[in-house]
Amino acid sequence: MLFYIFALLAVLSGAYMVLTRNLLYAGFSLLVTLLSVAGIYVLLFADFVAVTQLMVYVGGVLVLILFGIMLSSRVHDQSVLSESVNKVWGTVITFLILVGLCHTILNANLSSLPWLQTGNTAVLGLRESTVQAIGVKLMTDFVVPFEVVSLLLLIALMGAAYIATDKTRT
Repeated sequence: MLFYIFALLAVLSGAYMVLTRNLLYAGFSLLVTLLSVAGIYVLLFADFVAVTQLMVYVGGVLVLILFGIMLSSRVHDQSVLSESVNKVWGTVITFLILVGLCHTILNANLSSLPWLQTGNTAVLGLRESTVQAIGVKLMTDFVVPFEVVSLLLLIALMGAAYIATDKTRT
Protein backbone atom coordinates (compact mmCIF):
# COMPACT_ATOMS: atom_id res chain seq x y z
CA MET A 1 0.00 0.00 0.00
CA LEU A 2 2.85 2.37 0.84
CA PHE A 3 4.40 1.65 -2.54
CA TYR A 4 1.26 2.83 -4.32
CA ILE A 5 1.09 5.96 -2.18
CA PHE A 6 4.68 6.85 -3.12
CA ALA A 7 4.02 6.00 -6.77
CA LEU A 8 0.88 8.12 -6.87
CA LEU A 9 2.68 10.98 -5.16
CA ALA A 10 5.56 10.75 -7.65
CA VAL A 11 3.22 10.75 -10.63
CA LEU A 12 1.09 13.62 -9.36
CA SER A 13 4.01 15.81 -8.38
CA GLY A 14 5.76 14.99 -11.64
CA ALA A 15 2.68 15.98 -13.59
CA TYR A 16 2.37 19.19 -11.60
CA MET A 17 6.04 19.91 -12.24
CA VAL A 18 5.55 19.60 -15.97
CA LEU A 19 2.29 21.52 -16.11
CA THR A 20 3.01 24.48 -13.84
CA ARG A 21 4.37 27.71 -15.27
CA ASN A 22 6.04 28.88 -12.08
CA LEU A 23 9.60 27.60 -11.99
CA LEU A 24 9.86 27.74 -8.20
CA TYR A 25 6.76 25.60 -7.78
CA ALA A 26 8.15 23.23 -10.41
CA GLY A 27 11.40 22.96 -8.42
CA PHE A 28 9.58 22.12 -5.21
CA SER A 29 7.39 19.66 -7.08
CA LEU A 30 10.58 18.03 -8.36
CA LEU A 31 11.65 17.73 -4.72
CA VAL A 32 8.48 15.80 -3.88
CA THR A 33 8.96 13.61 -6.94
CA LEU A 34 12.56 12.75 -6.05
CA LEU A 35 11.67 12.05 -2.42
CA SER A 36 8.84 9.77 -3.53
CA VAL A 37 11.16 7.88 -5.85
CA ALA A 38 13.65 7.48 -2.99
CA GLY A 39 10.83 6.07 -0.87
CA ILE A 40 10.05 3.59 -3.62
CA TYR A 41 13.71 2.54 -3.70
CA VAL A 42 13.64 1.94 0.04
CA LEU A 43 10.53 -0.19 -0.29
CA LEU A 44 12.25 -2.21 -3.04
CA PHE A 45 15.23 -2.94 -0.72
CA ALA A 46 17.54 -0.83 -2.87
CA ASP A 47 18.95 1.10 0.05
CA PHE A 48 22.15 2.16 -1.71
CA VAL A 49 20.22 3.62 -4.64
CA ALA A 50 17.84 5.36 -2.23
CA VAL A 51 20.68 6.99 -0.32
CA THR A 52 22.37 7.95 -3.58
CA GLN A 53 19.08 9.43 -4.79
CA LEU A 54 18.79 11.51 -1.65
CA MET A 55 22.40 12.66 -1.53
CA VAL A 56 23.02 13.36 -5.21
CA TYR A 57 19.69 14.45 -6.62
CA VAL A 58 17.84 15.88 -3.63
CA GLY A 59 20.85 17.12 -1.72
CA GLY A 60 22.95 18.35 -4.60
CA VAL A 61 21.26 18.86 -7.89
CA LEU A 62 17.86 19.98 -6.64
CA VAL A 63 19.27 22.44 -4.11
CA LEU A 64 21.45 23.90 -6.88
CA ILE A 65 18.40 24.22 -9.16
CA LEU A 66 16.32 25.88 -6.43
CA PHE A 67 19.10 28.34 -5.58
CA GLY A 68 19.48 29.14 -9.28
CA ILE A 69 15.77 29.76 -9.63
CA MET A 70 15.55 31.88 -6.49
CA LEU A 71 18.62 33.95 -7.32
CA SER A 72 17.52 34.63 -10.88
CA SER A 73 13.76 34.71 -10.43
CA ARG A 74 13.44 38.38 -11.25
CA VAL A 75 14.86 39.71 -14.45
CA HIS A 76 14.04 43.37 -15.11
CA ASP A 77 11.32 43.22 -12.39
CA GLN A 78 9.43 40.45 -14.14
CA SER A 79 9.04 36.93 -12.82
CA VAL A 80 10.61 34.19 -14.84
CA LEU A 81 7.94 31.83 -16.03
CA SER A 82 8.32 28.94 -18.36
CA GLU A 83 6.51 29.28 -21.61
CA SER A 84 4.88 26.05 -22.57
CA VAL A 85 4.96 25.44 -26.29
CA ASN A 86 3.88 22.43 -28.25
CA LYS A 87 1.35 21.31 -25.67
CA VAL A 88 -0.50 19.21 -28.21
CA TRP A 89 2.61 17.35 -29.37
CA GLY A 90 3.79 16.96 -25.80
CA THR A 91 0.48 15.46 -24.79
CA VAL A 92 0.44 13.11 -27.78
CA ILE A 93 4.02 11.92 -27.18
CA THR A 94 3.37 11.49 -23.45
CA PHE A 95 0.25 9.45 -24.17
CA LEU A 96 2.15 7.25 -26.65
CA ILE A 97 4.94 6.66 -24.14
CA LEU A 98 2.37 5.81 -21.46
CA VAL A 99 0.63 3.35 -23.77
CA GLY A 100 3.99 1.78 -24.68
CA LEU A 101 5.01 1.42 -21.03
CA CYS A 102 1.65 -0.07 -20.07
CA HIS A 103 1.84 -2.50 -22.99
CA THR A 104 5.37 -3.53 -22.02
CA ILE A 105 4.50 -4.00 -18.36
CA LEU A 106 1.36 -6.00 -19.10
CA ASN A 107 3.21 -8.29 -21.54
CA ALA A 108 6.34 -8.71 -19.41
CA ASN A 109 5.14 -11.90 -17.69
CA LEU A 110 6.29 -10.70 -14.31
CA SER A 111 4.96 -13.81 -12.61
CA SER A 112 7.79 -15.86 -14.16
CA LEU A 113 10.45 -14.04 -12.16
CA PRO A 114 12.31 -16.56 -10.01
CA TRP A 115 11.83 -14.84 -6.67
CA LEU A 116 8.10 -14.54 -7.27
CA GLN A 117 7.71 -18.22 -8.15
CA THR A 118 9.30 -19.45 -4.96
CA GLY A 119 7.23 -17.13 -2.84
CA ASN A 120 10.40 -16.04 -1.07
CA THR A 121 9.90 -12.50 0.14
CA ALA A 122 13.43 -12.25 1.48
CA VAL A 123 14.99 -11.17 -1.79
CA LEU A 124 18.21 -10.08 -0.13
CA GLY A 125 18.64 -13.33 1.73
CA LEU A 126 20.56 -12.97 4.97
CA ARG A 127 22.07 -9.61 4.05
CA GLU A 128 20.27 -6.63 5.43
CA SER A 129 21.95 -4.01 3.32
CA THR A 130 23.39 -3.87 -0.18
CA VAL A 131 25.83 -1.08 0.62
CA GLN A 132 28.60 -3.35 1.89
CA ALA A 133 28.38 -5.70 -1.10
CA ILE A 134 28.41 -2.79 -3.55
CA GLY A 135 31.38 -1.23 -1.77
CA VAL A 136 33.36 -4.47 -1.85
CA LYS A 137 32.57 -4.98 -5.56
CA LEU A 138 33.57 -1.39 -6.40
CA MET A 139 36.90 -1.72 -4.62
CA THR A 140 37.78 -5.21 -5.90
CA ASP A 141 36.20 -6.36 -9.15
CA PHE A 142 35.28 -2.98 -10.61
CA VAL A 143 38.07 -0.77 -9.32
CA VAL A 144 39.43 0.15 -12.78
CA PRO A 145 36.06 1.23 -14.28
CA PHE A 146 35.28 3.04 -11.02
CA GLU A 147 38.53 5.01 -11.19
CA VAL A 148 38.11 5.73 -14.93
CA VAL A 149 34.64 7.14 -14.30
CA SER A 150 35.89 9.25 -11.41
CA LEU A 151 38.71 10.60 -13.61
CA LEU A 152 36.23 11.43 -16.40
CA LEU A 153 33.99 13.25 -13.92
CA LEU A 154 36.96 15.21 -12.65
CA ILE A 155 37.93 16.21 -16.20
CA ALA A 156 34.32 17.25 -16.90
CA LEU A 157 34.29 19.34 -13.73
CA MET A 158 37.53 21.06 -14.69
CA GLY A 159 36.20 21.69 -18.21
CA ALA A 160 32.98 23.17 -16.85
CA ALA A 161 34.95 25.44 -14.53
CA TYR A 162 37.14 26.55 -17.43
CA ILE A 163 34.13 27.26 -19.64
CA ALA A 164 32.38 29.19 -16.86
CA THR A 165 35.32 31.51 -16.22
CA ASP A 166 35.08 35.03 -17.49
CA LYS A 167 37.66 35.26 -20.26
CA THR A 168 37.37 39.02 -20.76
CA ARG A 169 38.98 39.86 -17.38
CA THR A 170 42.16 37.84 -17.95
